[in-house]
Amino acid sequence: MKSETDMIDRIEAYLRDEMNAEERAAFDQLRRQHPGIDHQVVAHQTLMKQFEDYAAQKKLMADMEDIHASLDIARIRQEVMPEPGMVVSLWKKYQSIVSVAASVAVVAVVGTLLATGTLFNKNAHSDYNALRREMSQKINNIARSQNALIRDIKKPANSTVNPGEYGGTGFALTANGYVVTNYHVVNGSDSVYIQNTEGDSYKVRTVYVDPAYDIAILQIIDPAFKAYRSLPYTIKRSSSDLGENVYTIGFPRDEPVLGIGYLSSRTGYSGDTTAYQVSIPVNPGNSGGPLLDNRGNVIGIISGKQTQTDGAAFAIKSSYLLKAIQNIPQDSLKEKLSLSKKNTLAGLSRTDQIRKMQDYIFMVKVY
Repeated sequence: MKSETDMIDRIEAYLRDEMNAEERAAFDQLRRQHPGIDHQVVAHQTLMKQFEDYAAQKKLMADMEDIHASLDIARIRQEVMPEPGMVVSLWKKYQSIVSVAASVAVVAVVGTLLATGTLFNKNAHSDYNALRREMSQKINNIARSQNALIRDIKKPANSTVNPGEYGGTGFALTANGYVVTNYHVVNGSDSVYIQNTEGDSYKVRTVYVDPAYDIAILQIIDPAFKAYRSLPYTIKRSSSDLGENVYTIGFPRDEPVLGIGYLSSRTGYSGDTTAYQVSIPVNPGNSGGPLLDNRGNVIGIISGKQTQTDGAAFAIKSSYLLKAIQNIPQDSLKEKLSLSKKNTLAGLSRTDQIRKMQDYIFMVKVY
């Protein structure tokens, strides 16, 4: 308990800029080495901000009430109503008071948005676009579950399941059928299928979701699926460098599409430390696709883009994928989840890397 209290005290000293340069540098290093502590710092910063905004909101509301109490509304109404021609002169007389009251009301509303987290919630903000692809609006909510049941009974092995209601991208985590995508891709689904580049479709179940990191772990449960011998890539555990060349493969349409770019920031949307910003053209359907470096290491998962900035995409850092995997309850796993420790893509040309990668990347279809 004491250690938790000490850590909170250190975090607050860090956020209030009460550390000297040496202490701050040491704490920055601690954040980079321990994603859990970094996440705790971000959460505590948000909490402190909410408290500050709430206090400011209460003060502003009190100020607004004081201003309202100072206005003689009955007298103003009496003066205004009989002689419409006096409106202009009355406006000039009370303009400053009314303007202050209106300003206080506007700030109070903004304070409420801040306190609830709505103003800077990346999923609610119009400038942030999660990249789930709408595939069909023809299947209504009543028919979705019925159709999914019919497909389970009648679907022949390796048949293609179409059209799906929403889509995204996923990629293999293990050789024995575990797959990762974004939480927002599968959220609200009745059933989920994945389809490989050959057109073979497999039913999956959702094993674990982490809405905070926008991660969903799936498992292929289709008897037609044959396990891989191994995966050619690994999940990178350390941070990547600014300016590093990266690429992604995803399904913004019904075939794999390559996107090439570079890592443009070590934080994501609105300074989100759980994500990278990358300069890569992405579109709805790229959500859940792997972000790889030149050596073929998976360094992140594509999750969204900034609508007002061309080429500004965001990817959840691989360290948070590893953290999500560690948090999966063991009793929810039907088979062992063992990540690949050998990278066979390093040293290959980009073309050869992509040729080998395609077999392990899937279109995710949500019903």
